[in-house]
Amino acid sequence: MKQDIATYFIKNKVISWMLTLIFLIGGTFSFFGLGQLEDPAFTIKDAMVVTAYPGATPQQVEEEVTYPIEKAIQQLTYVDEVNSISSRGLSQITVTMKNNYGPDDLPQIWDELRRKVNDMSSSLPPGVAQPKVIDDFGDVYGILLAITGDGYSYKELSDYVDYLRREIELVDGVGKVGVTGNQQEQVFIEISMQRLSSLGISLDTIYNILATQNLVTSAGAVRIGDEYVRVHPTGEFKNVDELGDLIITEKGANGLIYLRDVADIKKGFKEIPDNLVSFNGHEALNVGVSFIEGVNVVEVGQRVMQRLAELKEQQPVGIDIDAVYSQPIEVDKSVSGFVVSLGQAVVIVIVVLLFFMGLRSGLLIGLILLLTVLGTFVFMKWLAIDLQRISLGALVIALGMLVDNAIVVVEGILIGMQKGRTRMQAASDIVTQTKWPLLGATVIAVMAFAPIGLSQDSTGEYCRTLFTVLLISLMLSWFTAISLTPFFADLFFKNVKVDQADDQKDPYGSIFFVVYRKSLEFCMRQAWMTVIVLILMLGGSVYGFTLLKQSFFPASTTPMFMVDVWLPEGTDIRATNDTLKQLEKVVGAEEGVEYVSSSAGKGSQRFMLTYAPEKSYAAYGELIVRVDSFENVVPVMKKFREQLDKDFPEIEYKAKLVMLGPSSGSKIEARIVGSDPTVLRGIASQVVDVMNADPGAFNIRHDWRERTKVIEPVFNESQARR
Repeated sequence: MKQDIATYFIKNKVISWMLTLIFLIGGTFSFFGLGQLEDPAFTIKDAMVVTAYPGATPQQVEEEVTYPIEKAIQQLTYVDEVNSISSRGLSQITVTMKNNYGPDDLPQIWDELRRKVNDMSSSLPPGVAQPKVIDDFGDVYGILLAITGDGYSYKELSDYVDYLRREIELVDGVGKVGVTGNQQEQVFIEISMQRLSSLGISLDTIYNILATQNLVTSAGAVRIGDEYVRVHPTGEFKNVDELGDLIITEKGANGLIYLRDVADIKKGFKEIPDNLVSFNGHEALNVGVSFIEGVNVVEVGQRVMQRLAELKEQQPVGIDIDAVYSQPIEVDKSVSGFVVSLGQAVVIVIVVLLFFMGLRSGLLIGLILLLTVLGTFVFMKWLAIDLQRISLGALVIALGMLVDNAIVVVEGILIGMQKGRTRMQAASDIVTQTKWPLLGATVIAVMAFAPIGLSQDSTGEYCRTLFTVLLISLMLSWFTAISLTPFFADLFFKNVKVDQADDQKDPYGSIFFVVYRKSLEFCMRQAWMTVIVLILMLGGSVYGFTLLKQSFFPASTTPMFMVDVWLPEGTDIRATNDTLKQLEKVVGAEEGVEYVSSSAGKGSQRFMLTYAPEKSYAAYGELIVRVDSFENVVPVMKKFREQLDKDFPEIEYKAKLVMLGPSSGSKIEARIVGSDPTVLRGIASQVVDVMNADPGAFNIRHDWRERTKVIEPVFNESQARR
């Protein structure tokens, strides 16, 4: 006679115990061996092509650089969308690939993109720099450190950051270390045209001499005895002062003329920086640390912090290292929160079932819940699913459903035993009767999440582990309900005394079932009234749904918010930085604010997957504000908005929470296409007026921004020639 599955697991105790130990021990080790991240792995299918064209107007950049490069890029079959921004002297092109290309395809696609851009770069006008293809646009720097030092120059700060960077890169699990806010060092040679004219020396002569100086070239070698000795001549400049000793006398001239005779030479930084960073009002350099794929970021973060503690002795007095954002700390909080939720779920199950089904039943179902969750970790380890925001959310959602199947089986066994069946017979009966209905109900519960996890867009990729983890855990709960639950019921209920079979005794005669039965009978007798009540409840629910705030992804509970600041177009980046410092003082004075970090000229490094850094604009600035608790975020934001509206009416700003899910721009965007810039600006102004008429709309602006002033000297060629 063929055994049913419940009888099989009850009789084959070795197999049941082995399966239990696999889930218990294997699940525990799998949990500690899973990679831990803040967000799931998500492929950002964007790359940037940045090209400098010094001195060119935005229209020249658009026509001579951006448009030719766009045409070349669009020849690639992988391209979904190309967006470009042409500003004075700079072209920024964002290339988005089609959704059907995954992380394994992108490296080859980026190589083809780079070859395509490099092949056409030779046809660009003279003066255009070599286009740069940035394909690591999506790298996430999970640890963002701010290095400050009062009294230290940028050079001294940069030297220490360079040392720190090399040390952090050696930490096991660290993928890449990036630095922002550093200034480019330059040597300034201010030549006096009057002195040059009086000495009869042309600028071309100086340019040619400087171009041939300090070059590293091979000077040959000579054999001396048995040795082969290389020749390394002197002449290299050791410092800026030696540059002044450069002889610029032309051939045949009398006397020696040095560069210092006709020029003032000094060392400094680029006059107009590309990016300025500060932390709590102090000039800073930001150091971003990214992690290798699949690692436990909590452990890597601990190793990084340990290495920084070891380097404390070499840290100069006055230099401070502060964390702007630490993904390992946030992940550790999330995982710890899940462990607490799991413990609470098991305790709640036991306590609730203690009142309705007895202590043994509560302990049994709590054990099955624990084994199911641990078994889920085994499959997550096998499928390389990390512990992150979405997978942990799926487990928390599943906790409330994982006990359903086990409760049905345990209750059926208890009812069967009350009818006089043996433990094995009762288990066999209930499993045989309910295994397929339970499977159907489980599949329906899983399929409710299928549209999210199987979606082919960016949201589907981000949320895929939600569906996968729910599929694993719920199907595993069905399996443990029809296999391990009967086995442990046979053990737990072994010493339970059951009544003899009595046809006159109703196993559903308890007070709970009596009240439930009478309620059902009343509803069935008053069928039409019941239907009307249900329809009214449905209508009320639909109406209530319209009052809910709708957002596919909620805001993160990280106690942090960001503020995008836009000054009038044409604002110097140094003036932008001065404004940001004022805003830092304003928001830093609010109660509950722990620190404020700012970045002028562009956004910060991508310190979390859902954060999209802004591109390079001199008039743009960003504030990152950390408060003491999530409950205090909205009040601080509200006070800061009121202060901005009152004291800084000239700026445009957008205060925003840290959002979950794939990053996006504005909630509503309108695109206006045409060939006449003047007409486009006119239509854009009309669209802005329409949006401003909506009381719920704010932060309305268009990306062409304001027109800027330009000085156009009238060049008299004939007089210049004379």
